[in-house]
Amino acid sequence: MLKKIPLHTQIIIGLVLGLIFGLVVIKTAIPPQFTLDYIKPVGTIFINALKMIAVPLVLASLIVGVSNLGDISKLSRIGGKTILTYMCTTVLAVTIGLLMVNIFKPGKSLPEDTRENLMSLYDDTAGSKATEAELLQQQSPLQPLVDIVPENVFAAATDNASMLQVVFFAIIVGIALLQLPKDKATPVIAFFDGLNDVIIKIVGYIMMIAPYGVFALMASLIVEIAGDNPDSAVELLLALLKYSLVVLGGLFFLILVVYPGILKLFTKVPYIDFFKAIRPAQLLAFTTSSSSATLPVTMKQVEEEIGVSEEVSSFVLPLGATINMDGTSLYQGVAAVFIAQALGMDLTLTQQLMIVLTATLASIGSAGVPGAGIIMLIIVLESINVPAAGIALIIAPDRILDMFRTIVNVTGDATVCTVVASTENELPDGLIRRSNPLTANAPEEQTTPVEVGNSK
Repeated sequence: MLKKIPLHTQIIIGLVLGLIFGLVVIKTAIPPQFTLDYIKPVGTIFINALKMIAVPLVLASLIVGVSNLGDISKLSRIGGKTILTYMCTTVLAVTIGLLMVNIFKPGKSLPEDTRENLMSLYDDTAGSKATEAELLQQQSPLQPLVDIVPENVFAAATDNASMLQVVFFAIIVGIALLQLPKDKATPVIAFFDGLNDVIIKIVGYIMMIAPYGVFALMASLIVEIAGDNPDSAVELLLALLKYSLVVLGGLFFLILVVYPGILKLFTKVPYIDFFKAIRPAQLLAFTTSSSSATLPVTMKQVEEEIGVSEEVSSFVLPLGATINMDGTSLYQGVAAVFIAQALGMDLTLTQQLMIVLTATLASIGSAGVPGAGIIMLIIVLESINVPAAGIALIIAPDRILDMFRTIVNVTGDATVCTVVASTENELPDGLIRRSNPLTANAPEEQTTPVEVGNSK
């Protein structure tokens, strides 16, 4: 019976049931430790499985994608389009966030006693994050370039936070294969192409437990937020409700207005079909709060449901999961001004332009893993002389908002990938397949007239 339900529906059911179960636990005598000891591990296994294949997927898909481009000029053309579009969407996202936070001014309504309580409650957390940010600030301006080149590629491959180093190595290998004689390059490309196919097959296996993993993640998240005081999470979220609504309003504006506009301007893909195609990736992004962990599913959906060629998706999406953080950038703009407002500081136009610049650059170095945005936010705060300890004000709802902004990050990656594919004439005439996404019977469903996902 369960196999007949589309996977995205199963994931939604898992989300809702997990939310209900978590609320039942914190409102009844059920020990929270039961959820943390026996249910949360299922979600942890699910996330670990996705992270397990993230690095080999990026490595194999990028090498195959670059080597299949045929020549260096095509690589530079697609790469230029990709990076320029990612930068433009990031700047646009920060600007939208700043406009909204200046219009609604959520920080002006934060009660003084709530602010003091939150500052004292999260003082230790703010201090630890500030220390990490301070270390980043003390680095050379060229340190990000140094960090791109791995000292040991095998060490980089063991850490998802070092994904940019893996991307760099994969692109270099792909370029080298482009310049080798065909008879020597072909077996190497075939190996990575086969490895890529194996990983995509593994993604299918992992997705079989997605509904259960999502249930466990949501249930444990609700229980952990509540802590020893079931009402504490509600009180904190209510105190910062206006700030959260401004962030969410900006994020939904990107998804419902900006991305549809970009797609309409540069492609012929109907946004409703696009949205349906990437829905499983969005739901996973929501529960994992990690664009890197969601990458395998994003690639699968973009290739199989939208029809983007493998050579484009395998280059654009891994790069986007590493350097494109539209949702995180918007959040940083809103959070920085909100903290300044709450502390009674008025920011000048120059300072707000500095937020745009710093948040854009910070998004490039921000790892696609949960919580990375907080550290980057401190750098943004320091650039406009706002006390970094102010992050204590927004830590309470940050985990929830992180889930929503990761949806935007993933949607932005998929949008740019579709746009680049359209400008390269790499989309099929049919544009969108009408199959159920990522169902357990996916291998049988792939026998459609429209060939997608591989331009070789």
